[in-house]
Amino acid sequence: MVTTDTVPVPELTPEAVEEWRAEEAELVDLLARAQRGVGGIAAFRLGPTPTVLVTDPAAVQHVLGRHPDRYVKRSHRARMLVGDGVLSATGEAWKRQRRLLQSQFTGTGMRRYEQRIAAAARRTATRWEGYRRSGETFDVAEEMRGFALDTVWRALTGLPLDDRTDAELRSVERVVAAMPTLPTNAADARDTVAEDLARIDAVAQAAIDAARGAADLPEPGVLRVLLDAADQHPEYTDRLIRDELVTLLVAGHETTATTLTWLFLLLDDNPGARQADPHALASETLRLYPSAWLLPRHAVEDDVLAGHRIAAGTDVLVCPYLTHRDPALWPDPERFDPARFAPDGARPAQLGAYLPFGLGARACLGTQFALRETTALLDLLLPLGPLEFRSRPTGAAYSITVRPNGPTPAAFRR
Repeated sequence: MVTTDTVPVPELTPEAVEEWRAEEAELVDLLARAQRGVGGIAAFRLGPTPTVLVTDPAAVQHVLGRHPDRYVKRSHRARMLVGDGVLSATGEAWKRQRRLLQSQFTGTGMRRYEQRIAAAARRTATRWEGYRRSGETFDVAEEMRGFALDTVWRALTGLPLDDRTDAELRSVERVVAAMPTLPTNAADARDTVAEDLARIDAVAQAAIDAARGAADLPEPGVLRVLLDAADQHPEYTDRLIRDELVTLLVAGHETTATTLTWLFLLLDDNPGARQADPHALASETLRLYPSAWLLPRHAVEDDVLAGHRIAAGTDVLVCPYLTHRDPALWPDPERFDPARFAPDGARPAQLGAYLPFGLGARACLGTQFALRETTALLDLLLPLGPLEFRSRPTGAAYSITVRPNGPTPAAFRR
């Protein structure tokens, strides 16, 4: 409840917002300007709805960790792709879906995927051994996409990714890449990418049918778990199972592939960091390029956030990307320094200062899975030697993830 001793959130001036619009800068530029000019809690308007940027760790913890019932997730922009999967579900439906999947990706549930992760990593390492011998140039982002998709496909179906399915699932990337430029009307947006959505539906249905017919598979995947759940929970229709499958495909390969691509680009700039522990390498890469770079929430009731009034109806943007680059929290924040994540490394202790996979009840389900597959691959690829990039992306593209904005051709250094 808002009390009389609270104050409004410091606001970025309308003139500053108009200046930004005139420059046609990206959203991340406006958010960075708001943080620099106003602080870790900053208000501005891009339209009729008031918006508050949150980058202060204590405020981040308040919004995501302590009061997720006050700051809720509304319809996800990827809903036309992932449907009612756990990423976009809300309320009681989300709780049921989260509970079912949680056990698959934490604790003992993770053990069943160790061999599948290792097999996918060996498949990629074998291919890279060939590149090293031949001197062939290859695209790092494409390689990381293939590895991450193979890994999550094995987790879902119990089978390695085949070439035909790989080709069809290019549709997922095309839809994700198109999202920032799609029409705001949901029906028009779906029409724009209808062919790709139809291909994705066909792949998903084929996988569901195959899982139904393979009950005796030695190591069935998550799809089998979802099909078994349908026996007791009628809400698990083929459509919802399809939505969960596509959600796990999108969230499970896009983020990991992007993290690994950035990691190899960063190692090219910082060759001395190659000796760091793979887990530290991954953690520092995720600091600079978090999987969830922006976490939108909506205030459903009046609240007090770090002494500031937040009115019901306010849109709240938690931005891990900017929190991770705050010099008050991370000295020399633009520098790639895996030593921050060594056992004796200097990093902030505040909850909310580091949240590459989100925080609180809606934090990423697959955090352990993503870190395990990343380190498993690095254990095999780093000993092969350093890469030399033939050309480099000029910057980052901010969509569902923060991706390099161009191709990443590279070869092993002679």
